[in-house]
Amino acid sequence: MLRELLETVVSAGIIAFIIITFIGQVTVVKGASMEDTLFNRERLICNKISYRFTEPQHGDIVIFKPPIDQGHNYIKRVIGVEGDKIKIIEGTVYLNGEKLEEDYIIHHSYETMPEITVNKGSFFVMGDNRGNSSDSRFWGFVPRKNIIGKASVVFWPITKARMP
Repeated sequence: MLRELLETVVSAGIIAFIIITFIGQVTVVKGASMEDTLFNRERLICNKISYRFTEPQHGDIVIFKPPIDQGHNYIKRVIGVEGDKIKIIEGTVYLNGEKLEEDYIIHHSYETMPEITVNKGSFFVMGDNRGNSSDSRFWGFVPRKNIIGKASVVFWPITKARMP
């Protein structure tokens, strides 16, 4: 009986390890940087498997380790991918010379940033709540190796369950 219990616990541990390492994990939103898309304390599934076959795309909401604070995961939106040219004029983002249509932005900021080109193997990310977001405008590009996965489904609180 003890042997069966031990086998069950070890098997469950191995399965959990495989799921968390390669497939997905629960992520808790901390802070207001992604409002009104994601809110503080919401829980979502971080899909780890999709980026094993494809690269993050413009508009994806990604979970990653920022270059400045490796102890905490951040959640932001991909604005620029490798080779893109990005500039900000009075809070309006221009991607490769075209004004970026961002209907998800509720809280605008009014800063200006000179044009930059996203480095090879890197991404430029920003929070949706621009006035309350620590992002690539301040600490630079996110290397591909730092991206953990894609925000797939908000499941808690259950009354606000949705795909971001």
